[in-house]
Amino acid sequence: MSIQELLEAGILRALAGLAERGELPADLTLPTELTLERPKNRDHGDYATSIALALAKSAGKPPREIAQALQAALLSDPEISTNLSAVDIAGPGFLNLTLAKASQGGVIQQILSDGVRFGEGKSLTGTKVNLEFVSANPTGPLHLGHTRWAAVGDALGRVLSAAGADVTREFYVNDRGVQMDLFGASIRSAALGQPRPEDGYHGAYIEDLAQEIVSTNPEFTSLPEEESIHAFRDSGYALQLADQQRVLANMNTHFDIWFSEKSLYENNFFNHCLDTLKSKGHVFEYEGAIWLRTTDFGDDKDRVMIKSDGSFAYFASDSAYYISKRERGFDVLIYMLGADHHGYVHRLKALASCAGDDPQKNIDILIGQLVKILENGEELKLSKRAGTIITLEELIEKVGVDAARYTLIRYPVDTPMVMDVDVLRSRTNENPVYYVQYAHARICGVLRNAAELGITFGVNQIHPELLESERERELIGALGEFPRIVATAAELREPHRVARYLEELAGVYHRFYADCRVLPLGDEAISDLHSARATLCQATAQVIANSLALLGVSAPEKM
Repeated sequence: MSIQELLEAGILRALAGLAERGELPADLTLPTELTLERPKNRDHGDYATSIALALAKSAGKPPREIAQALQAALLSDPEISTNLSAVDIAGPGFLNLTLAKASQGGVIQQILSDGVRFGEGKSLTGTKVNLEFVSANPTGPLHLGHTRWAAVGDALGRVLSAAGADVTREFYVNDRGVQMDLFGASIRSAALGQPRPEDGYHGAYIEDLAQEIVSTNPEFTSLPEEESIHAFRDSGYALQLADQQRVLANMNTHFDIWFSEKSLYENNFFNHCLDTLKSKGHVFEYEGAIWLRTTDFGDDKDRVMIKSDGSFAYFASDSAYYISKRERGFDVLIYMLGADHHGYVHRLKALASCAGDDPQKNIDILIGQLVKILENGEELKLSKRAGTIITLEELIEKVGVDAARYTLIRYPVDTPMVMDVDVLRSRTNENPVYYVQYAHARICGVLRNAAELGITFGVNQIHPELLESERERELIGALGEFPRIVATAAELREPHRVARYLEELAGVYHRFYADCRVLPLGDEAISDLHSARATLCQATAQVIANSLALLGVSAPEKM
């Protein structure tokens, strides 16, 4: 348990004690959880809470009176008071907590003892999460529309795992439907030197696929047309899916399951799903078609699953896929969809309700907005390979994996974003990934120099009583925030919080480095203060490395 979690639990325990002793009304509804704030002004302590103000009206007491009772309760609790040097009341009833020096040292000790596991928590322990993202058609290269989810989805998976969840990353392969036959026909046309179908697929990659398939299967060109289209389709599908897997692996994005849409209709599985939904009472027949009455749960219209001609509507796959996930034992299904899928939010939540689930608990749908790329001040739209928009592979070639991932992750996904290639290639503080990676490399350089000078540092060299400057307290406080940042990012499905925390932490470290001499000057004798500050540097490097790992970004030791 971190020092912040210990203090939060202590305040909740103190409130319960006040109610038991009659200092607060016995029927007062007390909070079950509480999050301490980090004051911007360090004169206000290391942590602060406004809980006394929040309870004042319902308790029928002045907030300052509640704060005073809470102050006394905390100071009389040995588990809490030993970790604090002061509990002050400010203004109308704010409670400001200042850590004892030994507790500040405890933060450093925990970081160095936990190592790569520092920041991990248990808030989602026991929760099985299915995280579906990217899910592109296997009919072309992954493009900029998929790029954002390739980075953010992978980072979200890492954050959820760090919070204790059992996460399965899943790619839904849309490998059935008319688009697959058009894909096959497009490749066949390219192989035969014929014009592509008007609504078929274009771009140089179709030519590449045709050449590769014909080189190993020349007989495909002489098959009857329908058989030839299917042969090119199946071979092109296998090659294009393998290419998508290769590009995603290069992006440091990995999936546990590649789920085929076609499999939903094999071994009578769709009929099983339909029977499951029928048993809940929301399936009906109208004008020869089979529908799901999603309007019972707020959808704007009911959804067709099987058309009157017997063919499957796309919602049939959506329905069967949802049932499949739930039957595979997942508690929470997270869908990460593109900007053009806003209409899916209500229908999928209604689907969950039709299946007898709680749409507020069992399903979570994230919509990602568009990404633009600027180079030399102009937006890039054309792709050499795809013939349309920029591919994921082309983006990586332009800026590298680290810069691409970090930049895509650091913005909330519900806002459009612009990536400036020229900024991301620069080695300046304007480039956010360079800024945070440089902080890690700088610390590693300091520690190498410290070791060469004979300065000992590590978990046995903390000396918290010596770390008393404002900059040192600020840095220790920022490091202690990391577990809360991870837990919040997981709860809110917002991995960008880790990136923004990293940038703040890098800034705090640079201020510390400027004001607090880590290495001795000239003939200055090595002291315990040098060891303590080097140890604080080591803890900072660990937290930066752990943060970058959650984003799937490297932590270089030299730059």
